[in-house]
Amino acid sequence: MLDKLPFDPIYARTVLTKFIKDEIEKFGIYNVVIGLSGGIDSSVAATLAVEALGSSNVFGYILPYKTTARESVEDAYLMVEKLNIRSEEINITPIVDSYFGKDVQDKRRKGNFIARIRMCILFDRSNYHSAFVLGTSNKTELLLGYGTIYGDMASAINPLGDLYKTQIRYLAKELGIPERIIGKPPTADLWIGQTDEGELGFTYEEIDKFLYHLVDERLSIKMLIDMGYKKDTIDRVISLIKRNQYKRTLPIVAKLSQRTVGIDFRYPRDWGK
Repeated sequence: MLDKLPFDPIYARTVLTKFIKDEIEKFGIYNVVIGLSGGIDSSVAATLAVEALGSSNVFGYILPYKTTARESVEDAYLMVEKLNIRSEEINITPIVDSYFGKDVQDKRRKGNFIARIRMCILFDRSNYHSAFVLGTSNKTELLLGYGTIYGDMASAINPLGDLYKTQIRYLAKELGIPERIIGKPPTADLWIGQTDEGELGFTYEEIDKFLYHLVDERLSIKMLIDMGYKKDTIDRVISLIKRNQYKRTLPIVAKLSQRTVGIDFRYPRDWGK
């Protein structure tokens, strides 16, 4: 098995900063907005955006709910100061609570709503700033469906979507992200005590190595079992990947004409250049 995933953080830094700059400027846009959670993913994405566009073109939004850990807000402001970007804090508690009224028992339902409210605000602010929303979902989350469709998984461009979580940790060290952010347990802060690894039932080191063998190397189930992975673990992860495919694609359009959006009409982003 792998000791760690193959990864060159210097190369990734170069490619991703160029990606951000090229992908937004081809549309005549020069700004991005990003939700700053105080976590490693948004911290890395914001840092790459500043390197690509300059600090004056990056707008950070801190969007806490009443159960958001104070440490998360403090770490978000730590990145604002480090990157010297403009920021705004908007407490979303009144919006969420006005919809749900008394606390609901279904934490996942409420968590999804919180994620979507945050993204609604980011897209509204992107219009205000003539900016693109910069995504922060990583490859591990996208494959496992560990995110909210049209919530934290939404964006205009996503520089982190082909990086596993553990690779983002390597990149964070290359970028000089504060150790207190790199080292803390990853969490979406959707309810008190929530952690990514607690919900997934895996550590990121464990699942990322498995996903690399399964997805990037395309190893067969037999080969994975021979490597020591348990069959029930393999089946569970493959089931998650299959079940969450809908989150990774645009809505499927029923075909009625000769050229259907997303099926026959599939020009690349820069087709008009």
